[in-house]
Amino acid sequence: MQDEVDAVERVQSALADVGLDSISFVVEMSATGRTVLHLLTLGPAVEAGIGPYPGSLLLVEGAVPEPWRRSPHPVPGAVPAPSVDPALVERTLRDRIPGATGATEAEIAAAEARLGVALPDELKALYRVTRGRWQDWGDDYAAAERVARAVGCELSPLDEVCIVDAPSRPCPWRFAATEAVVTPPDAAVQGAVGSPGWIAFGDNGGGDRIAVDLTPGPRGHVGQIIMLDHEQNIGASLLADSLTDLVMQRRSNWHASHREDQPPAVARVNIRSLTSVQAAAHPRLEVLSIGVWDGEPFSLSPVTGLPRLRTLTAYPGTLADPLEIAKLSGLEYLELGPEEWHVLLDAGAVPRSLSAAAIEAPGNRHPLPIVAIANELLALWDRPPISQTILEHQLDPGV
Repeated sequence: MQDEVDAVERVQSALADVGLDSISFVVEMSATGRTVLHLLTLGPAVEAGIGPYPGSLLLVEGAVPEPWRRSPHPVPGAVPAPSVDPALVERTLRDRIPGATGATEAEIAAAEARLGVALPDELKALYRVTRGRWQDWGDDYAAAERVARAVGCELSPLDEVCIVDAPSRPCPWRFAATEAVVTPPDAAVQGAVGSPGWIAFGDNGGGDRIAVDLTPGPRGHVGQIIMLDHEQNIGASLLADSLTDLVMQRRSNWHASHREDQPPAVARVNIRSLTSVQAAAHPRLEVLSIGVWDGEPFSLSPVTGLPRLRTLTAYPGTLADPLEIAKLSGLEYLELGPEEWHVLLDAGAVPRSLSAAAIEAPGNRHPLPIVAIANELLALWDRPPISQTILEHQLDPGV
């Protein structure tokens, strides 16, 4: 086992010497012992994929998916909840955690200057009682737990309070491009990726951030408390109408309702969801994902000309005519199987509106032809290719 560890460490050291933390590889071995090792360096224009397969290809440097470009809409008339009571927050917390070290006014002002936003009065009241620094508790886990119980979440130090904007919530193109920002008229929380008004000040203990929301949805309150699920790429859920309610353990039982008569911005056509592209077609459609299908391939004519369609993903073999893609003028992300990409490349019909693309390669397809297609696509945008280093050696077939 030590031999294996030593071998891995040699590889890790070699990668570190050239500034890499990982590398993909393909090994071809014949019965005669001839062995070829292909080392694949993805480069700056390719996101990591699964195993040796490339992830999304970044065709336009610096481009981000549409949901990550969206800012929350202002909600005229939004006001704080009636329950807001900074004095009650401070008084209650001083009773629950006596002797805690609070932040000074200068420290609070410094945090506001760093964030570029004024902290809500309730949050200031909280940090006046305790600034949340681990050293103030003397590495006492019990003290930290008392603070968490008193506040209603695991509190972040004041100097770690941060804005949860879209760039702070990164996501690979392959997943981000299939999201959509949707805020129903009865939503308490906006369905955004992030917001300059989401101020994260804590954690639920499971990796989900807790934040004050200064940009609520149409049915929300300024200063409400929301939770951002670490397993979700977009949106947040309502925890409490105010920080006062969170501290006083008056959590919200509000649930968003979704109008079924409004077609979704994201449509999935497959054996378990919608069964036709026609059923997905709607002027508000942004994302069309065609998955596993055991019937006749689909025509894309029902979605041609839709004004907001920006993402198309299609499982290999599900398109009747891949060249119909050329009529989808607004695509920014396209994910197809190798054969469909070959059709577009051979016809010179790859949409030039794309900002990113990916190759769907189900099963155990040989990775090198997939890499070749990726490099063809990258070359169309003059982007850095996936580089290959080939090493050959003759092994003893008897070993």
